[in-house]
Amino acid sequence: MMNWLYLAIAIMSEVVATSALKAAEGFTRLWPSLLVVIGYASAFYFLSLTLRTIPLGIAYAIWSGVGVAFVSIIGWVIYHQSLSTGAIVGIALIVSGVVVLNLSSTTVGH
Repeated sequence: MMNWLYLAIAIMSEVVATSALKAAEGFTRLWPSLLVVIGYASAFYFLSLTLRTIPLGIAYAIWSGVGVAFVSIIGWVIYHQSLSTGAIVGIALIVSGVVVLNLSSTTVGH
């Protein structure tokens, strides 16, 4: 059960770091830049813990798919970036693909 918690922490860390990249303005602003570095370090650390028990393909699909969806929503809410109908459909397809991959996977972790 801890593996899924580690994956959730990895996802949230990556989402925070990616979202802070815009505010870091090319690493010219200290606090957002530190948030980026700490967020990515945390994301990769917790993803590595996840990979002890969850297969790489499954973990990465969830990590990247959920991350794309959350970062897109944060871009829309915080940075007022528009999401076209096509973008929303694309995000839904990514999330659907992650779900299908998880439901149909026969890969077992070790």
